[in-house]
Amino acid sequence: MTATPEQARPAMSRFERYLTVWVALCIVAGVALGWAFPQLFSLIASAEVAQVNLPVAVLIWLMIIPMLLKIDLGAMGQVRRHMRGVGVTLFVNWAVKPFSMALLAGVFIGWLFRPLLPGDQIDSYIAGLILLAAAPCTAMVFVWSNLCEGEPNYTLSQVALNDVIMVFAFAPLVGLLLGVASISVPWDTLTLSVVLYIVLPVIAAQLLRAVILRRGGQASLERLQRALGPVSLVALLTTLVLLFGFQGEQILAQPLVIALLAVPILIQVYLNAGLAYWLSKRLGVAWCVAAPAALIGASNFFELAVAAAISLYGLNSGAALATVVGVLVEVPVMLSVVAIVKRSRGWYEGGAARAG
Repeated sequence: MTATPEQARPAMSRFERYLTVWVALCIVAGVALGWAFPQLFSLIASAEVAQVNLPVAVLIWLMIIPMLLKIDLGAMGQVRRHMRGVGVTLFVNWAVKPFSMALLAGVFIGWLFRPLLPGDQIDSYIAGLILLAAAPCTAMVFVWSNLCEGEPNYTLSQVALNDVIMVFAFAPLVGLLLGVASISVPWDTLTLSVVLYIVLPVIAAQLLRAVILRRGGQASLERLQRALGPVSLVALLTTLVLLFGFQGEQILAQPLVIALLAVPILIQVYLNAGLAYWLSKRLGVAWCVAAPAALIGASNFFELAVAAAISLYGLNSGAALATVVGVLVEVPVMLSVVAIVKRSRGWYEGGAARAG
């Protein structure tokens, strides 16, 4: 059963509407706590199995499984209704964004900013930025689409399709780009990250979804989604506190590094959002599809990027710091993209936009 627009786009709670405020407070709290209690965060950071930090892994599962419950893999059948919008997003997500980030990281981090950065962390920073851009967002996209009043069935089918592609493409794509950047690829850890943070959550969410639908129907699934919604957001905010706590000392000690790492991320987000939005207009895609297409095209699966960076390079690595800077930048920047596409609706629909 596929969600209807009303089901897929519920009214936002006050908590969700002020998400950017809570995110900012959690970032500040995380940095302050990491600076004040470094031993506590070192203890949490040491809770690892096979290079996987268990508290972070649990929080990421709590964050993404409630979001993945919204995904009906059967919704991929609706792709035909929005072929132009889906084509735009697939092109930007898989043919442009990872490669543009690899180029931007090489130009800014590997060349322009190299004299200003710790020399032994350059490769690690580039690797973190590549990890950040190599997977399209699956969880927060529903929030962004809801904020810009995007077509919910398009968002649902696009995210479902991206998740299926990610299962097979993330590891080879990251391996290719890291290889091009001449960075060693720890394939066993990368494969573990894909299984742990993509394959298993998708399977778990789809099995749980099937059981709930079989026992109680769509109404039961919607009740469960409403109940788990706050869990997902609280897990997101707790993850931010932990991540910024782990990196608190580095962030306070290296404000210039944070600012320099933010430059390619900012350029990449606006570049890909603008490209997806412009292509949608050129192809006559309806605004209600073009708006979430721009957001899906620009946003990153930062939960996976952070977890993979920690697993691959360690909690205190430049890669982990780069992905955490991605979190720092992404939320406010994506909110600005939401504002831009909403304010430009009159310009967009001034052309000949068709439904699709």
